[in-house]
Amino acid sequence: MSKEYTSLGLMSGTSGDGVDCSIIKSDGKNKYHQIVDKYYEYDLEIYKEIHDLKDQINNSIDLKRLKKEIDIIEKKITIFHAKAVNDLIKDHQIDLVGFHGQTIFHNVKEKISFQIGNAELLSQLVKKNVIYNFRQNDLDNGGQGAPLVPIFHKLLKDKFKFVLPVIILNLGGIANVTIIDQDDHISSYDIGPGNCLIDQWIRSNTKNTFDKNGATAESGQVNKLILDQALENFQEVSKPKSFDIKDFDLSFVRGLSLSDGAATLTEYTSEFLSKHLINIFGDQKKNIILTGGGRKNKFLIKKIENKINTSIELIDDKGINGDFVESQAFAYLAIRSFLELPISFPDTTGCLKPCTGGKIIKI
Repeated sequence: MSKEYTSLGLMSGTSGDGVDCSIIKSDGKNKYHQIVDKYYEYDLEIYKEIHDLKDQINNSIDLKRLKKEIDIIEKKITIFHAKAVNDLIKDHQIDLVGFHGQTIFHNVKEKISFQIGNAELLSQLVKKNVIYNFRQNDLDNGGQGAPLVPIFHKLLKDKFKFVLPVIILNLGGIANVTIIDQDDHISSYDIGPGNCLIDQWIRSNTKNTFDKNGATAESGQVNKLILDQALENFQEVSKPKSFDIKDFDLSFVRGLSLSDGAATLTEYTSEFLSKHLINIFGDQKKNIILTGGGRKNKFLIKKIENKINTSIELIDDKGINGDFVESQAFAYLAIRSFLELPISFPDTTGCLKPCTGGKIIKI
């Protein structure tokens, strides 16, 4: 009987609005039990500093140029994560912490996936073993460094009895799919923008951080001329592929009103994603389960459903809280990394061989 570990996963996604924390118990293989999930919201100062920093970073030279600024925000973020961990473990014993950190730059060509977050400091502050730097080994072995969550999606499929074939569509800042076919084979890749363009537009033009329920977009008009040009201009790339939010640019909607810009970006996003979803299954019956923050944008989801002529099921309807899939995943990946089990595979990231992931700081 394989040993089970209690692990706390920490995830701060591209929205940069806070930290999702999850404690699970698992053997790192096929046993999994969710214990507790909790969200800790960044204060406005940290939120603004993260996005101001990300806006300044376009290449690895910027990482070096802005080292001082990165170090300052890294310490703040790490202390914030530590407070969250210490709050959550008051009532729960844990063996490991899976610390993803805040991605500020991801570039496959340069083999860089840069997350801010000081794992050594975190380990000192929470007095636990910390697993971090999950993506680098995959990049070093020819992979894209993302997506890493598919192996956890497969675990959820087994536990919650998803009907095959299934697409698990994750709408974060970037959208990615995990495809589990009739033979239980798993593959995955990023397919385009998720929330990133819409969020950036709303953030740039209002005091809000996202378009709640897609209400702003729904009130606007799509600029068809601009939309068609933008879709035509984007160069398709062969899979497997990972995207950084900097791969997508909202300059094509500048000059439009708030609502028309939101409407055009929402249409652009839905067109982009729908095309890929149709390509995956063709004429087959599509079973699509939706996760990630973008699942709350009802207007965007309705547009995708209409374009692919299929209803999309929320992962929440399976009894899984869709807000915490990634934080639970990194708790699981921490256990697999601790056990030196692979977390990425040739058909999920394009790596040359199955790769284990995170580095370990032991107390």
